[in-house]
Amino acid sequence: MRPATLRLRTTLAATTALALAACATPPARLSPPQLRDDVPLAGIETAPRAGWPDPRWWRAYDDPQLNELIDRAMRQAPNLELARSRVQGAEQSARLAAAQMGLSVNGNVQFSRQRMSEHGLIPSRFLGFTWYNQADLGVQLKYDFDWWGKKRAAVEAALDRAHAAEAQRSAAALALQYAVATTYFGWQADQARLALADQSLATQRQLLHIARLRVRQGVDLADTVEQAQAQLAALEQMRTAIDGSAKVRRAVLASLLGVAPAELPALQPRPLPAVAGGLPANASLDLIARRPDIAASRWQVEAALRQTDAARAEFFPDFSLSALAGLSSIDMGKLFTAGSRTFALTPALHLPIFESGTLEANYGLSRAQLDSAVAQYRSTVLEAARDVATQALGAEQLAAQRDQQQAQLAADERLLANARARLRQGVRDARESLAAELALLQQRDAATQLHAQALATDLALIKALGGGYRSDAKPRIASSTSPSPAGAVDHERH
Repeated sequence: MRPATLRLRTTLAATTALALAACATPPARLSPPQLRDDVPLAGIETAPRAGWPDPRWWRAYDDPQLNELIDRAMRQAPNLELARSRVQGAEQSARLAAAQMGLSVNGNVQFSRQRMSEHGLIPSRFLGFTWYNQADLGVQLKYDFDWWGKKRAAVEAALDRAHAAEAQRSAAALALQYAVATTYFGWQADQARLALADQSLATQRQLLHIARLRVRQGVDLADTVEQAQAQLAALEQMRTAIDGSAKVRRAVLASLLGVAPAELPALQPRPLPAVAGGLPANASLDLIARRPDIAASRWQVEAALRQTDAARAEFFPDFSLSALAGLSSIDMGKLFTAGSRTFALTPALHLPIFESGTLEANYGLSRAQLDSAVAQYRSTVLEAARDVATQALGAEQLAAQRDQQQAQLAADERLLANARARLRQGVRDARESLAAELALLQQRDAATQLHAQALATDLALIKALGGGYRSDAKPRIASSTSPSPAGAVDHERH
């Protein structure tokens, strides 16, 4: 081995050892946090559900009006547009981080006309000219040796944040779809109740008419008229409240679509659709990937973990190499001659010698953000479990109440049929059949309200199950027991 080569290697080894010794002491590499891969739903006994919700789950209700409303909301809702802009911003940040990694190549073309000072370090009279041209043409290459994985970690963190933003956009879309469907079916329930209220008002007016005739003939006391009028006023008040609720729901629909109430399409009353509760098979395991809020929270943990890797890498020295090749001349006629060639090779070493306080604070901040992201993820999982359990058990209870109410409704229908039979036979007057009809209408109103509650619970359960969301990108914290070697990019992960 030649002495010059030996001296160069010895110098490099000594420089590296000195650089490592001079740097701040880096913290130990973090182990990936342990995140549960299931949602605690054990012990919840419900009927099985036939699969998970479809991504366009609202079409299962076979209601063209609802389809149009949700399609319009997805196209023009301002909140969803804001979510889209956040996704685009996160994606651009990831591209920027990737562009700053590795080799960079820049071209430079420059021409300038300059005048030299006559009183400078080299007076122009010694050179024989005052004005001169300067032309430069060159290419500069720079490569940052990311030995400690700082830039790689920054790129992965940016990609993880983009995944989180996309999941948050899906969560915003699901919330919008759920709000439109809930408001629309609430309006349909109001229309059904208004129709029943009109029938009840007509029946009560007949009872009031009969009461007035009987009082006029001296058969009943005047109090019977007052009682009939009070019942009529109560029914009118109830109808006014239902009508007001329907108008409010139309205003809410318009707000969700981002239009004025007058711009809403004409809505026609339709029967409320049937509902089905229950949970899909393996809901506890599959719900992790089915809920966009859980997916977003998990990607935030991934990003925070990568950010701690980047903060840890700051404790180590940075080494970069720059190279320049080009042409430079003050005579444009000689710019492209061999004598105008210029070359430069510049190695650079950055040592964080006096930055230990800043580095430790930055690393501590990244650790705190990671702890916060992990806590948020665990809270989101528990909230998802509570949400799913509440809606699933609520659907079971409402189904039982509807069965009991249907039995009462059937009994009232039989009572009405018997009262009408006696009326036809002349055994009783019309008051009995009208009262039975009024009671039946009240039961049908109660049945409509229970149906609307069951439908609202079914919608909430669909939302709790993720509304058809399915993440294609798979976070890998749980399976990452050891970090990847520095400089190795995991393509499967992204």
